[in-house]
Amino acid sequence: MALGRIPHRRAWSSSTATDTWAVDAALERTALTDRAGQSWHTLSGGERQRAQIARALAQEPYELLLDEPTNHLDIQHQLDLLDLVVGLPIATVIALHDLNLAAMYCDRLLVLREGHVVAEGTPSQVLTPSLIKQVYDVQADVTHDPGHPVIRFLRRTPKP
Repeated sequence: MALGRIPHRRAWSSSTATDTWAVDAALERTALTDRAGQSWHTLSGGERQRAQIARALAQEPYELLLDEPTNHLDIQHQLDLLDLVVGLPIATVIALHDLNLAAMYCDRLLVLREGHVVAEGTPSQVLTPSLIKQVYDVQADVTHDPGHPVIRFLRRTPKP
């Protein structure tokens, strides 16, 4: 199946001009226009993630739910993908385990431990050394860059 062809239609239904416009706009927004005729299996990990977002955008959602969208991506593609997501004109909920990415890109955080809410608020309110110790059982230094906290995890002292 070629990338970007009407993901919300049944396999044999015909597309409308509106459908084609929605797909083309989604491919352009995700910088995949040049890959539109390419097979899914030939795409890189970052391109696949962007293709998934394009599929969702073609359906014109009001919100987007993403579960670890940066998983298995190199740093450049992580940043590119999150830049794309935060630039979308829709509400987005993202599950992230990388606290620095969450601090850089999220307006609000909900921190869970074993399925229970431990903290909720802005990254600056939530990402503190004490919370990181409580939730992840690791020591961390938290400094504040303009606009967001930066977390540096500390190595544990080896036991003799």
